[in-house]
Amino acid sequence: MSNPSSSDHLNKITLSGLIITLGIVYGDLGTSPLYTMSAIIGQQAINTDVVLGGISCIFWTLTLQTTVKYVLLTLRADNKGEGGIFALYALVRRFKIKWLLAPAIIGGSALLADGIITPPISIASAVEGLRAFNPGINTVPIVIGILIALFAIQQFGTKFIGKFFGPVMFLWFLMLGVLGCMQLATDVSVLKALNPYYGIKLLSIHHEGFFVLGAVFLCTTGAEALYSDMGHCGRNNIRISWIFVKVMLVLNYFGQGAYLIQHSGQTLAQIGGASTNPFYLIIPLSFLPIGIVIATSAAIIASQALISGAYTLMNEAMRLNLWPKVLVKYPTEERGQLYIPSINWLLLAGCIMVVVKFRESAEMDAAYGLSIIICMLMTTLLLFHYMWMKKFNRILSILVITAYMLIELSFLYANLSKFMHGGYVTLFIALVLISIMSVWHFAKKIGSRYTEFTKVDKYKEVLAELSRDLTIPKYATHLIYLTSASRIDEIESKVIYSILQKRPKRADVYWFIHVDVADEPYRMEYRVHEIMKDDVIRVDFKLGFRVQPKINIMFRKVVQDMVKAGEVDITSRYESLSKNNVIGDFKFVLTEKFLSYDNELPWTEKIILDVYFFLKKLSAGETRAFGLDSSSVKVEKFPLVLNPSKDLPLKRIE
Repeated sequence: MSNPSSSDHLNKITLSGLIITLGIVYGDLGTSPLYTMSAIIGQQAINTDVVLGGISCIFWTLTLQTTVKYVLLTLRADNKGEGGIFALYALVRRFKIKWLLAPAIIGGSALLADGIITPPISIASAVEGLRAFNPGINTVPIVIGILIALFAIQQFGTKFIGKFFGPVMFLWFLMLGVLGCMQLATDVSVLKALNPYYGIKLLSIHHEGFFVLGAVFLCTTGAEALYSDMGHCGRNNIRISWIFVKVMLVLNYFGQGAYLIQHSGQTLAQIGGASTNPFYLIIPLSFLPIGIVIATSAAIIASQALISGAYTLMNEAMRLNLWPKVLVKYPTEERGQLYIPSINWLLLAGCIMVVVKFRESAEMDAAYGLSIIICMLMTTLLLFHYMWMKKFNRILSILVITAYMLIELSFLYANLSKFMHGGYVTLFIALVLISIMSVWHFAKKIGSRYTEFTKVDKYKEVLAELSRDLTIPKYATHLIYLTSASRIDEIESKVIYSILQKRPKRADVYWFIHVDVADEPYRMEYRVHEIMKDDVIRVDFKLGFRVQPKINIMFRKVVQDMVKAGEVDITSRYESLSKNNVIGDFKFVLTEKFLSYDNELPWTEKIILDVYFFLKKLSAGETRAFGLDSSSVKVEKFPLVLNPSKDLPLKRIE
C-alpha cells in the first residue's frame, strides 16, 4: 500500500542515468552561452576589462551559486528523493512556523513567471543564428511556430522524443567545449580571468560594473530547476554530470572571451554585421548550419524541461491547497510525467506575448532573471530552516546562509535595473500567481474555521435504522461522502443534513472518505475504521503531495482488499440480485459550498471569498479533481454562512 519514493536512486550512478540527466536537468543552464556574453557586451565597444571581469564573474557565479549552493548543499535537502521549492516547504513546514508558507508561494510563483521567458529567449537566441546567412530574416514567425509545435505535442507526452534529449544535449555540451578550446588555442591569456581579482575589479572600478551582474546572472538561472529535477535523475547523477557540464560551459565562455578580446574596441555589430551574438561568431562558417541546428535542438529541449517542471510545480501547488483544482492528464505511463491543459495553453500564450513584445533575444535579456533571483532568495530562506531542523552546525549554517543572502541580494539589486526594460512583465505575472495562491490558501482557512462538525456517535443508531427502513426508497447500495474532518469520530454537519434531511438517503453501507496530504512526495497509504459493522465505514487516505488523488480507483482497491479479507460484503442486498451474486452500486455525494448573502464579514475576508468562489467556478470541480466517474456522482450545494446576523428586528403583527 505504501509507495514512498526510495532514496536509493539518489545515490545510484549509471551511464544511462548520466545521459538522461543531461537531457532533463541542464537545459536552461546549458543554453545560457547563447545569450549571456551577448548581454554583458551589449551594443557597447568591446572593453578588455569588461570581458575579463564578466568571465571572471561568470566562473565564480557558476562555482559559488550553482556548484556550492545547489549541487553540493541544496541537493542534500531531498524530500524522500524529491526536490524543488514546494518539496522543500513540505519538509520545513513541520516547524509549524506559519510564515514559511510565504517564501514557498513567492518562490514558486517567481519560478513559474520567469520561466515564461525561458523558451522564447533560448529558441530566439538559437534561431537568430540564421542571420549569418540572411541578415534581413524575420525570426519572430519561426520562433512562434516552434513554440506552438512544442506546446501542441505536450498532450501526447514526450516519452518517445525524450529518449533523444540526453544524446542531443551531450552533443551540445561537447560542441560548446570544442568551440571554446578552438578559440582558447589562439589566446590562452584569457584564463587569467579565473582569478576573482578581475571580477572584483569590474564590480568596484568600472562605472557600470555592478550592473553587469544583472547580465552575469543569466549564466545560473537554471540552477533552481536543477534542484527541482532531483527526483527524476538522482542526486549523484546530477553531481557527477555537473562536472562535465561545468567544464564545457567554462571552456565556451572563456573561448568567447578570447575571441572578444581580439576585437577589443569594436562593437559586435562591426564584427559580425547582422549576427551580433558572440556564440555564433566563434563558430567556423562551414560548421555554422550544423551549429544552428544543434543549438535550436538544445533550446527546444531546455524549453521542454521548463514546461515539464511547470506541470509538476502546479500539481504540487494543487495538492498543497495553493491552487484551484484543474484537470491533470497522464499521457504516458512514465512516473512523474503529467500534462495540465490549462497551464500548457497559459504558458504558450505567455511565451507568444513575450516574443511579440520583445521580438529580439537581446531585448529579452533585459527582462530575464529578475523574478528567478527572488525565487533563489526564497529557497535560501527555506534552506536555512532545513539546516536548522537537521541540526547542522549552527554557526556554520548562519555564516553560509548569510553569505548567500548577500550574494543573492547583490544579484537582486543588479537585476532591479531590468524592471523598466521588461522585468515588470514577469513581476506582474508573479504577483498574479502569488495573489491566486494566497487567496486560495486563506479562503480554505476561512472556510475550515467556520465549518461545523458533529460527533458520528450521535447518529450511529439513526443511520442504522435508516439503512433498514423499507418505507424509504433505497438511494444506493453503497453511499460515499468525502469529508474534511481529520478526526475519526467527527463528520461535517452538512453531511448528516444531506443524509437525513435533504431527501433522506437510504443505503446499505455508508462510507466516509478523508484524504490527507502527506509531507512525503509519493506516499500512498490508507487506514480503515469500522464505525458500525456493515453499516458505517470510514477510510483515511494518506497521499503524498505529488500523488494525484484518483479516489475512484483507490477506493475500488480498498474495497477489493476488504472483500478479500472478508471485512465487507458488497453483494447487492436486494433479494433477487443477492441470490445471483450481483454487486451493489456505489454512489458518491459531493458537497460544495457557495457564499451565502447572509453574512457579516470583514471586508478583507469578503474580498478573499469573492475571489475564491470566482476562481472555483473556473476550476475543474471536485468530480474531475478526484478522478470520479461523473455518472455515479451527485453534487449538492450548501451555503457557506459566516457570522450571520442573529438579532433581526422582525415583528409579528395581527
